[in-house]
Amino acid sequence: QPQVVESGGGLVQPGGSLRLSCTASGLTLDYYAIGWLRQAPGKEREGISYIKSTGGSSDGAAHFAESVKGRFAISRDSAKNTVYLDMNSLKPEDSAVYYCAVGPWGGFDDADFDYWGRGTQVTVSA
Repeated sequence: QPQVVESGGGLVQPGGSLRLSCTASGLTLDYYAIGWLRQAPGKEREGISYIKSTGGSSDGAAHFAESVKGRFAISRDSAKNTVYLDMNSLKPEDSAVYYCAVGPWGGFDDADFDYWGRGTQVTVSA
């Protein structure tokens, strides 16, 4: 069974930056779309970004939800089998558990993904 693992969460002040990493065993991430979704207490999980696969007919494009557009970036390091989510200009409302998910095409919904990490906590607070 493939395993997906997130890392890099923590406490950061408003306006600060944080980089989350997603790696996997048993999966070559380049062949899949990778998504980042988050869930704040009392709220539904929200898809915030995904990057399409780099193989075949896929264009490898990155997509962002309006809530993070212009502040977050997503990228791949194929050699490390890792996908990063760079988060800048963080706001308290960005506080949530962030999940990395792996799927065939990507999207902003849970159903777009087949494999999930356990999540990493991000807290934005002074």
